[in-house]
Amino acid sequence: MIRVLHIHTLPIVSGSGINTFLSMRGLDKNKYHVELACAPNGRLIDLVRSNGMQVRTFKHLVQPLHPVKDFLALLGLSRYLRKNPYHIIHTHNSKAGFIGRLAGKLSKTPIIVHTVHGFAFHDQESKWKQWLILNLERLASRWCDIMIFISQPLIDWALRDRIVTRKEKIIKIYSGIELEKFQPATDKERSRLRARWGCEKDDAVIGMVSKLWEGKGHILLIQAFETLLNRFPNVKLVIVGEGYLKCKLKSMVSGKGLDNKVLFTGFQENVREILACVDVAVLPSYFEGMGRVLLEAMAMEKPVVGTRVGGIPDLIEDGVNGFLVEPGNVIQLAEAILRILTEKKLAHQLGLNGRRKIQSRYSASCMVQAIEAVYRRFLNEKGYQHAA
Repeated sequence: MIRVLHIHTLPIVSGSGINTFLSMRGLDKNKYHVELACAPNGRLIDLVRSNGMQVRTFKHLVQPLHPVKDFLALLGLSRYLRKNPYHIIHTHNSKAGFIGRLAGKLSKTPIIVHTVHGFAFHDQESKWKQWLILNLERLASRWCDIMIFISQPLIDWALRDRIVTRKEKIIKIYSGIELEKFQPATDKERSRLRARWGCEKDDAVIGMVSKLWEGKGHILLIQAFETLLNRFPNVKLVIVGEGYLKCKLKSMVSGKGLDNKVLFTGFQENVREILACVDVAVLPSYFEGMGRVLLEAMAMEKPVVGTRVGGIPDLIEDGVNGFLVEPGNVIQLAEAILRILTEKKLAHQLGLNGRRKIQSRYSASCMVQAIEAVYRRFLNEKGYQHAA
């Protein structure tokens, strides 16, 4: 039995969290014993455990840079790995990626795999932090056998900034979704779900599903939405998610007198029911590894609008299945959304094209098969071919 430990900093149901969960769940339980290591207290823990897998929590594993807690997290994880050896450590994101890869190296774990969901040294961070994280990423790349990238733009970024200098250490595996869960909604279902959320049949509904964190572009979208109201009075905005910006965003909406036009749903376990209600799904991020919600919306034949950052251009072909806009550009964002809301035939075609694209390469099963192939390759190379 091959023992695999996935390490993910925060136990939240986010794009990278769902990617990690699906990667774990998809492996053959007769061959692999898979566990998750993360910080305590979060929905991702409940999700993993409810699917029969174990979770190991480390209280010092926190998201922001914190030298003391980061050292204690490294110490605790290293001790745990020495006492509880695994064949494979699979790390995710920058913080868990650095601490996890180093702990794996110190504990002499045979195989270390790292998935890049995005980089933390983006323009929204201070210059000193960008420099520090960039160099930590370069250092940590030496401590793993291979790095999985979920989009081509992330690979280009890594090569450009010399995070990885050897192309043979890179593999692209698109983050997958459960296609069977994101079937397009019928007109009857759409009307029923809209009524549940207080949206009328003829309302034009814009949807955004994301953590309520800085960098996701919520403020920009609210500003764009305000300009749309002048030309499209029956438009509504649905914001799905939770996070520390909730109070600030709600205060902004109230200050603009938009309470009856903007709906904050909080965290929603069934994202499909929200996406069934919208006419366009928007992700105006300033940085993004890929944007899982765009995959989910496209699978449901929804036209999408996203920014030209990170892995989003890998998903959105401008004018084919949605529109790309520059990050921070309110006017471009508003115009792209308006075009989808007013040009019905175009919107329909964008949606059809989006689902075709998703079906061809972004299923969870394809992702898991590709990840397992990576595992098998290194298990064979290191003499564990008969362990599973």
